[in-house]
Amino acid sequence: MYKNDNRVVITLDAGGTNLVFGAMQANKFIVDPITLPSRAQNLDECLATMVDGFKQVIARLEQKPVAISFAFPGPADYPNGVIGGYLPNFPSFRNGVALGPFLSDTFGIPVFINNDGDLFAYGEAIGGALPKINSRLKAAGSSKRYHNLLGYTFGTGLGVGMVVNDELNRGDNSCVETFCLRHKKQTEIYVEEGAAIRAIKRVYGEASGNPTHGLEPKDICEIADGKREGNRDAALKAFAEFGEIAGDAIATGVTLVDGLIVVGGGLTGARKYFMPSLLGELRGKLRSLAGEELDRVQMKVFDLDNDNEFEAFAKGDERQIKVYGSERTVPYDPMKRVGITVSKLGASQAISIGAYSFALSQIDAAAES
Repeated sequence: MYKNDNRVVITLDAGGTNLVFGAMQANKFIVDPITLPSRAQNLDECLATMVDGFKQVIARLEQKPVAISFAFPGPADYPNGVIGGYLPNFPSFRNGVALGPFLSDTFGIPVFINNDGDLFAYGEAIGGALPKINSRLKAAGSSKRYHNLLGYTFGTGLGVGMVVNDELNRGDNSCVETFCLRHKKQTEIYVEEGAAIRAIKRVYGEASGNPTHGLEPKDICEIADGKREGNRDAALKAFAEFGEIAGDAIATGVTLVDGLIVVGGGLTGARKYFMPSLLGELRGKLRSLAGEELDRVQMKVFDLDNDNEFEAFAKGDERQIKVYGSERTVPYDPMKRVGITVSKLGASQAISIGAYSFALSQIDAAAES
């Protein structure tokens, strides 16, 4: 969807240090990015920088943009474009800023703001994992198709986005979240404390006996690979525990949504170290008080990046059954199944495609109403 659309949408990657401005057409960037300091401590300076950045992008375009669309850290009233609340990276926005209406008034075009988890999931649903997996299923001769997706971002936090029946689900309060679920092992704290960059660093420090190690997850991954000196057992433990804690949260999410799972973000480079324990949670067991065992996730979970598992996922258990009282048959597949994959777009590209596609979908919906 929209990969052949000629309309142009301006985008923004809003970070506490820098603002990166761009423009997309047909799901691709069409100008070189413009990077300006955020000046997030001062509202007047920050807003002036945004206006300047967007003006610089517009000056490089050959046609007028139809919208501005981007991700911005919450909390926020995203449908109304109002940013406010506890914002460590944008303290000048804490008392509430009508950012969307301000930019719309300034440039005379619609402005759409969402959080990055939502746009990551929507980008993967529009131009990433969801269409790719459905295409692979078709090529394999399977009649199974997916319309629901959970997107998780692994980085400084644990982000999530949810697409239901091919539509982004932002909830009634723009508050679809996962970071605040309970931590599996320490139920008095929230799960993000065990499923983010700081968790990898903390567990490595605890397991190695060196809490002031100063290493980043990339360094710890290199230790696990044997490419860097350090405590390899501690490195493996850090990623295994990350997978376990994240997997527990994802198991709750996929139980409620029943769709494909795609994960992205900087930590996915260590996939081979955290995915076994993550899958272990998704494939885990629960018991009733009477001792009866059942699957934690009621659907069978496949690793879609494993060729053998994808083959079994595509094959399922499809068969033909007769319609009672006739010779006519209908297909039947009793195997309930979902799968997990690592983003091939990368989180940044998926978020950009999500922002572009969301803007055009809203413009098209308004035109039809």
